Amino acid sequence: MGRAYQNRKESMAKTSDMKAKVYSRYGREIYVSAKSGGVDPDGNLALRSLIDKAKKDQVPTHVIEKAIDKAKGGGGEDYFTAVYEGYGPGGCMAIIDCLTDNPNRTFGDVRQAFTKTHCKIGTQGSVSHMFDHSVILVFKHDDEDAILEVLMDADVDVADIESEDGKVSVFAPHTDYFKARQAILDALGEVDFEVDEIQFIPHTFTQVKGDDVENFEKFLSMLNELDDVQHVYHNVEIA
Repeated sequence: MGRAYQNRKESMAKTSDMKAKVYSRYGREIYVSAKSGGVDPDGNLALRSLIDKAKKDQVPTHVIEKAIDKAKGGGGEDYFTAVYEGYGPGGCMAIIDCLTDNPNRTFGDVRQAFTKTHCKIGTQGSVSHMFDHSVILVFKHDDEDAILEVLMDADVDVADIESEDGKVSVFAPHTDYFKARQAILDALGEVDFEVDEIQFIPHTFTQVKGDDVENFEKFLSMLNELDDVQHVYHNVEIA
C-alpha cells in the first residue's frame, strides 16, 4: 500500500498543475462542500478538512474565503460529482474525478482526451475494481500499535498501517474517513496531518515505455487542462 501511495505522489509531482489551476480546483471543492454541508468549518468536517489541505498547498486565504462567501449566498452553480474511467496509453488504467455543472459537456471533454491519445473510455466499474478507494492519513507518531488500537476501538476498518521515520501512515476505506480522522484527533489532541486525503490506489502497476510515454503525458496534459477535472488517478510506472 505504501509503495502504491508513493508512486502516486511522485506522479502528482511530475504532472502538477499551475498554481492558478490548483486554486481553482480547491475553490470549487470548498464551494461545493460549504454549500452542501454548511459554511461553518466547526460543524462541517469535510469543509474543515478541505480548508486545512488548501492551506498546506499554499492556497491564499482570499481564495478560500471567496469560495465560502459564494456558498453563503445560497445561489450560484449546482455542481455534480462525475467519475469516468478507462484504459489509457500503454494499457494503463485511469480514473478521472470531476465536479461539473454540465455532465454532458464534461463527458465529451474527458472522452476526447481518451480518443485523441488512441485510448478507450470505459463504463462504470471497468477499471475501478482494480483500485482501492482509500483514506490516507500520515502524521508524526512512533507507536503504530497504539494508533491501531485507537482506530479499532472506533470501529475503523483499517486496511494497512505503517510506521517509518517517526511517522505513522493509516490506510482505510474512504467511507471511514471522518471516523478515522476523528478517532486520531480524540486520542492525540491537535494533529498536524502531513497527508490527509482520499485517493484511488491501484492494486498493480503498468509500466509505460517508448512512444507510450509521450502519449501518456499528452493524455494527462489534456485532462489537467479541463476545468471540471479535479483529480486523475492511474497505475502508471514510467519504465
